[in-house]
Amino acid sequence: MRSGNPALNANTFLDASTGRVVSAGDNAMTINGTVNKTAFLLFLVLLTAGYTWSLYSGPESTAAIMPMVLVGAIGGFIVAMVTIFKKTWAPITAPLYALLEGFFIGGISAIFEAKYPGIVMQAVGLTFGTLAALLMAYRSGLIRATENFKLGVVAATGGIALLYLANIVMGFFGHSIGFIHDNGLLGIGFSAVVVVVAALNLVLDFDFIEKGAEAGAPKYMEWFGAFGLVVTLVWLYLEILRLLSKLQSRN
Repeated sequence: MRSGNPALNANTFLDASTGRVVSAGDNAMTINGTVNKTAFLLFLVLLTAGYTWSLYSGPESTAAIMPMVLVGAIGGFIVAMVTIFKKTWAPITAPLYALLEGFFIGGISAIFEAKYPGIVMQAVGLTFGTLAALLMAYRSGLIRATENFKLGVVAATGGIALLYLANIVMGFFGHSIGFIHDNGLLGIGFSAVVVVVAALNLVLDFDFIEKGAEAGAPKYMEWFGAFGLVVTLVWLYLEILRLLSKLQSRN
């Protein structure tokens, strides 16, 4: 099993000592349980995002919400790393990640909305529309997570991650990779590719969670599977927001 999502990799359902899939018998991971926990995590994201959003009243309030945005971004990253390496902690760390990520998303969304009115609802609609469309395509068999498909998505995701990392490092020296932020055709094309790759990661996540349920993974893996899916959805939303902002800035 392979997923481009760093939270869901080939070793997620393996026991560290035996290298075999852990089976929990009757107290095992289920798809319905993972879906319910994903919905709960998304509710937590929306809860804290709504709070940060409510604090934004224009450019003059940016200074007030930026500490929450930074705490959400940095705290969310740290908790995500802890969750990835300590899967058994997922019932606690996954909700905490969702709350922290909500602070970050709420602030960023408010700033984008102030500059491009209506952009947030468009991004939210496209994100959940993409989720629904890909889920239906996956369940109907129109899209299959073959090994070649997985390999391609994982490679593309890794390439994007390295490009973003290089851009961050260059930023410390006052430089950047121009097309990442540019609203020209190259910049828009890059963002469109990233959105597609992020969306395809959802297919890998669906497949990975399904395989985990079939293998009878422990119940706490429902929280971990839900966490991994939310990670992908947050990434997809932010990339759609970035793409829409580039398109609107050209008008």
